[in-house]
Amino acid sequence: MYIVAALYHFTDFPDPDGLRPGLKALCADQGVMGSLLLATEGINGTIAGTRDGIDAVIAHIRALAGCADLVWKESPSETMPFPRMKVKLKAEIVTLGVKGVDPRAKVGRHVPPRDWNALIRAPDVVVIDTRNDYEVEVGTFTGAIDPKTTKFRDFPAWWQAHRDDFAGKKVAMFCTGGIRCEKSTNYLLGQGVAEVFHLQGGILKYLEEVPEADSLWQGECFVFDHRIAVGHGLAQGKTGMCMECGRPVPVGATHHCPKSQNGI
Repeated sequence: MYIVAALYHFTDFPDPDGLRPGLKALCADQGVMGSLLLATEGINGTIAGTRDGIDAVIAHIRALAGCADLVWKESPSETMPFPRMKVKLKAEIVTLGVKGVDPRAKVGRHVPPRDWNALIRAPDVVVIDTRNDYEVEVGTFTGAIDPKTTKFRDFPAWWQAHRDDFAGKKVAMFCTGGIRCEKSTNYLLGQGVAEVFHLQGGILKYLEEVPEADSLWQGECFVFDHRIAVGHGLAQGKTGMCMECGRPVPVGATHHCPKSQNGI
């Protein structure tokens, strides 16, 4: 059994490239695979390994300047879900592409999973899924709006085109692990939206903590590794992957592959 750890942390890294050698060497020594992104604004990634390996890497990251309060989410995998380890340098650890957006300054109000259902059922709340279209196809919350974006940096343009539709509403946002909402809620606050909320710990924390009988989640949650998707309790899902176009194929769905006349 492997441990999959999803993590992110916004902090100031004056020299993120200088952090790469130590992280790469430690992951290689511990047999940890996955991907870590470094930027001047912090760290983001998902890694997998043995209990001891994950503990060693997490301890190393928490020892970095400003990372002592790093929070991460864990789930099990019967097989190693990553083929290799990558430690990359990026301009942003999650790319929104809007100057001035800084989650270290201010974000929307975090809502624990236990309180999320009550919030999104409220009539004065609009619920927005900040993930990409292929992720939303696999699963989402009941009643959530799908912006149908193909990449996160498309979200600001979508918001500008639809903002008047949500005038006077509270806005609740969610994503896989929480990182996109850190930026999207900061962006909306900067756009003058008075009340902005986001799901603390993301969908993964919700599926871990909220019993399926009480859940407002429909389908599975797409994850960026060989498991493809997870369900309630973070158990590995049944979603498949089209070998032609690389898009996930939700359970029971008909997939019309754009690269094949017959689809699958």
